[in-house]
Amino acid sequence: MVAALEWRRRINVDPGVHHGDPCITGTRVPVSVIVGSLAEGDTYEQILVSYPQLTCEDIQAALLFSAREDAT
Repeated sequence: MVAALEWRRRINVDPGVHHGDPCITGTRVPVSVIVGSLAEGDTYEQILVSYPQLTCEDIQAALLFSAREDAT
């Protein structure tokens, strides 16, 4: 499980990467794609097959980030 503060190191917002959308650090995979895939019923395993550059911790970080953004 990703610690509450550790997710911040896994999410990057850079205007030069994917139009400034929050992405997993070191990738061009947007948080919204990960969260959307989970919402559509994809499992962690399916996401990891589609995006082999990700880890389970990256997916957890995307969820934590998304939950925090929804709360603000």
